[in-house]
Amino acid sequence: MSSTASRIIFKDFITSGLPSISDFVVEKVPAPTKEQLKDGQVIVSPLYMSIDPYQRGRLTGTKDSYVDSYVKGEPITNFLVAKVVASANKDYKEGETVLADDGKWQTQYIANASDIRKVPVREGISPKDYLGVLSMPAFTAYYGTVILGKPKAGETILVSSASGAVGQMVVQIAKARGLHVVAVAGSDEKVEHVKQLGADVVFNYKTCGKYSDAIKKAAPNGIDIYFDNVGGEFLDAAIANCKNYARILICGLISEYNASSASDIHGIKNMRYILSRKVTMSGFIILDHLHSPEHQQFFEEFSRLYREGKIKYSWHETNGFENAPQALLDLFSGKNVGKSIVKV
Repeated sequence: MSSTASRIIFKDFITSGLPSISDFVVEKVPAPTKEQLKDGQVIVSPLYMSIDPYQRGRLTGTKDSYVDSYVKGEPITNFLVAKVVASANKDYKEGETVLADDGKWQTQYIANASDIRKVPVREGISPKDYLGVLSMPAFTAYYGTVILGKPKAGETILVSSASGAVGQMVVQIAKARGLHVVAVAGSDEKVEHVKQLGADVVFNYKTCGKYSDAIKKAAPNGIDIYFDNVGGEFLDAAIANCKNYARILICGLISEYNASSASDIHGIKNMRYILSRKVTMSGFIILDHLHSPEHQQFFEEFSRLYREGKIKYSWHETNGFENAPQALLDLFSGKNVGKSIVKV
């Protein structure tokens, strides 16, 4: 093992606006040694690191959130796949591949056994797939669409941010269950990508004109389910196009994450339709459901479908540990098509 390790920290909390590359620091620290391990601990080295929208909230320092903020001076953390490089735990051998739900952005670090788990061995599934087609965003799509959305064949679903890690899975889940899928993406390239996933109608929200009119044109009979990844003005337009007893699933609010002030956030004006059309709006945090019976159900179904070639999955892969901050910024600016990860 190397005598030094690299880690990524941030200089200060970023309470508003878009982060910039100067907000992050890649620094060298002494690498941990096997002699430092306590009984049951291991040293791991990340192989792939997940990049996810919810990380923006962890950079703000807020205490009013569903997930803890990052700690200044400590490495950024997130889902990752790693290799065990030294072990003082009989259950983990050197060279084994593990998953961490809150692993450190550090090229070598000490982990407790409670912080990691072995990568399940499934035919046709690679370790990287546990940050993609079998990852938290994919389970988010499954839980929201299937468990909360309760879709019925023939219904119409609207999906925002449909080329992203969650959206691309919502499109395919919905099509597999016989829904008419109306999808939204942010470039012509992304529109074509989502069409290839099987969406029935796709439009570019940046060039479509008035959102409510574009949704009405794409779904003239209204929508039964709206899977929302963006919030803001588009959510408001979707509400206006809901049918009676529609279900709105609030998964993300990426249009609001980098707002500089409250005045930059679009207030909902169409709430009257929630009442008059008996619409159900549900917010959910998938971290509450990790390792639940539904999570296991998702694993089994999607492992099989992926092996059988019935699910397509796109990656936006950035090479190099030191480029992780830029990968995070690219996600916030919409440059990714598919699930963003960093190959260390």
